Amino acid sequence: SNALKVAEFLEKSECVAWVNYPGLASSDQKARAEKYLPKGASGVISFGVKGGRDAAMKFLDSLRLAAIVVHVSDLRTSALHPASTTHRQLTDEQLAAAGVKPEMVRMSIGIENADDIIADIAQALEKTR
Repeated sequence: SNALKVAEFLEKSECVAWVNYPGLASSDQKARAEKYLPKGASGVISFGVKGGRDAAMKFLDSLRLAAIVVHVSDLRTSALHPASTTHRQLTDEQLAAAGVKPEMVRMSIGIENADDIIADIAQALEKTR
């Protein structure tokens, strides 16, 4: 439920270009998520920070509650920048072919209070303006 709340917040943010989360009403995967994940989608969200790679890195550097790690799916909220961590060995062309955009941030939403997670994301996004 925390991930859905965060995804809905991100979808409304002026600082976010796009959000990929199958639990969103706007997702083209919503019907599949309801069919195969009746208790809800995972806690993993990917989204693009407006302003590209520099803005995504500024966002990550500004997070206070979320841990910056190279893995996801923990009990605590964590985030990573795939283009510079898990996929760093790829060229720009290979990143594009793999669907890893320079502005992409991947977050695993944890069990902290949803309002606290959103507040952390909001203050970090504000710094990308």
